[in-house]
Amino acid sequence: MTNESWGTIRENLIGTVGKDNYVNWIKPLELSRLEDGVAKFLVPTQFMGTWVSRNFSDQIMRVMQGSGHPVSRIEFAVSDLAAPEEKAPATSGHANGSPAARLADAGPLPGAPLDARFTFESFVVGKPNELAHAAAKRVAEGGLVTFNPLFLYGGVGLGKTHLMHAIAWELQARQPNMRVVYLSAEQFMYRFVQALRDKEMIGFKELFRSVDVLMVDDVQFIAGKEATQEEFFHTFNALVDQNKQIILSADRAPTEIRGIEDRIVSRMQSGLVVDLHPTNYELRLGILQQKVEQYSEQFRDLEIADGVLEFLAHRISTNVRVLEGAMMRLFAFGSLVGREITLDLAQDCLADVLRASDRKITVEEIQRKVADHYNIRISDLVGPKRVRTFARPRQVAMYLAKHMTSRSLPEIGRRFGGRDHTTVMHGVRRIEELKQNDSQIAEDLELLRCALEA
Repeated sequence: MTNESWGTIRENLIGTVGKDNYVNWIKPLELSRLEDGVAKFLVPTQFMGTWVSRNFSDQIMRVMQGSGHPVSRIEFAVSDLAAPEEKAPATSGHANGSPAARLADAGPLPGAPLDARFTFESFVVGKPNELAHAAAKRVAEGGLVTFNPLFLYGGVGLGKTHLMHAIAWELQARQPNMRVVYLSAEQFMYRFVQALRDKEMIGFKELFRSVDVLMVDDVQFIAGKEATQEEFFHTFNALVDQNKQIILSADRAPTEIRGIEDRIVSRMQSGLVVDLHPTNYELRLGILQQKVEQYSEQFRDLEIADGVLEFLAHRISTNVRVLEGAMMRLFAFGSLVGREITLDLAQDCLADVLRASDRKITVEEIQRKVADHYNIRISDLVGPKRVRTFARPRQVAMYLAKHMTSRSLPEIGRRFGGRDHTTVMHGVRRIEELKQNDSQIAEDLELLRCALEA
């Protein structure tokens, strides 16, 4: 069998596998020889050989047999023209360079590139994100699919994308031949629209429904996009039916995303839904300490005075990205001027960031957050009813108003239905007592404080 004959057979596969699959997986194949019923092909990478063998060998054999060639088996070998690292057996771990380089060598992927900085090793774990981290680690083990989908949600800069990238790196390290695809919802929509425009929907469907793990970031962006939602729904179902892992993220819980069809919301909720809470002081401090270790090589002679990290962890509570950006700016400035990073230097260098972080929290905002948290109406929170269902949240709100605003006790009392300042004082004292012994009250206070500071 000549290469010219193979070229004709190869083109006949376009109608069988679709144009996208043909370009990505079939066209690069080079026929080496055909003997004793075994067709041997040369491939650019080991990953490509494994992928084609698993997904397209049957179609290739049928077309070859239909052309009069008695093929009973197909084998793949990496071409001699491939780089040495491509011909080497795939191994787990990081021996063959950075995770980004290893995944780039794995063959054409329909997703977005991964950030090599976002690994489990660089993720700082604290109480606000420990459940999300544990769930991500479990999924990254790549064993039996337990949570499908895994749905991570939370505000900007809390670590959703970091965890998704970390899962992808870990899966790739453990099982190099696994087809792991990460992309944003916007990228999924763009590829879908492109496939519609180019009349390549068969290729699009096959590409996304043949992955082992599909990871879609910021799924709230498909809200209101009916055609994209329809395709996403069918892709979701096809992968679940094959017991393939799906991992999703959004800035809010599935039920809170407006413009998403009920059937998709139902699918999103069918696995494990995990909330990444706003950072607390301890977690922010841990992140800053990790950054100091990372920067120590880059800024070797730079010293940081006692109390600076604690000051930043307390003052910059918006999100991790702002915190990390502030830290990088501070180190760069200190290095340029050749001075120790002191508290005064930090305040001068980060004046704009600190001003933006000094958002004034109002009593009214506290009342809204507390009412939402306890699922009661604001009118009941500030009203005269003394039943425990309303009285305890009312005391929590008074406590937070006392500690998070500059309002006096009489002013706070006026905003709670004209109550006397002694009533406010009693409520604050009662919550201070309860939080020492009641873990639920302590947790409620922490969650509300983080939500208000975010």
